[in-house]
Amino acid sequence: MSNKEILRKPEWLKIKFNTNEGYRDLKKLMREKNLHTVCEEARCPNIHECWGERRTATMMILGAVCTRACRFCAVKTGLPTELDLQEPERVADSVKLMNLKHVVITMVARDDLKDGGAGIMAETIRAIRRKSPQTSIEVLPSDLGGVEENLRIIMDARPDILNHNIETVRRLTPRVRARATYDRSLEFLRRAKEMQPDIPTKSSLMIGLGETWDEILEVMDDLRANNVDIMTIGQYLQPTKKHLPVKKYYTPLEFGKLRKIAMEKGFKHCEAGPLVRSSYHADEQVNEATKTGQFQAEL
Repeated sequence: MSNKEILRKPEWLKIKFNTNEGYRDLKKLMREKNLHTVCEEARCPNIHECWGERRTATMMILGAVCTRACRFCAVKTGLPTELDLQEPERVADSVKLMNLKHVVITMVARDDLKDGGAGIMAETIRAIRRKSPQTSIEVLPSDLGGVEENLRIIMDARPDILNHNIETVRRLTPRVRARATYDRSLEFLRRAKEMQPDIPTKSSLMIGLGETWDEILEVMDDLRANNVDIMTIGQYLQPTKKHLPVKKYYTPLEFGKLRKIAMEKGFKHCEAGPLVRSSYHADEQVNEATKTGQFQAEL
């Protein structure tokens, strides 16, 4: 396929729009609290379902400007000027107001900060614990520059689940991701499990960027070798013409096969589908994965 050729989206990628009262209320709340969501910034295709029907959202902290320019991501890139020390309290207030059972806290990469933003994320966890002790907390940090102490700051705050995305296969990582490396992400996930063996770890893979089937299976093996418990697999969708083009649209049947293989390889849960994203139905993913009992270290 030439660089100028654009694949037509298949029928199964049609998105249901729902701008009902729930959607409008949640959007109003985010603006009133001056909060960012990855749902909006990354142009997630599930925003209308999550906001309009499920009343769930993924909070994005540390501003809306990322220091990295990954070629798949629609989040703005530049030099951040925002570091709001009151943000953790505002996020916690919103979680309490929404009465969430499960919340996902993600972040832009902040390579301009010594701790990569770990301190603000840890304080956000603690603030939610104080104000909404019934809410389970999932965090989705960057690789924090690969600094072990930065990761420890977050793990010591005891999130309920640690999510860090591998994003793509090893061969394509240099082209797809900025600054991050495949092996650093694996090391990040391994270290998280070593620090807090009872906290489940999770990672997400997007496909359709030119990877082979065998390379997808290799990612599964690498994640399992580093004791990752939960995996999500979704279709890459090109957010703008400036981003990498889609090389292949996988069918729902192919996603079903990948999910079956992942479970056979030992993941406690795998969510796979064309519109699946890392935080999609995150509460259900954790519930499914924990049905068999407590997470244990596999060291």
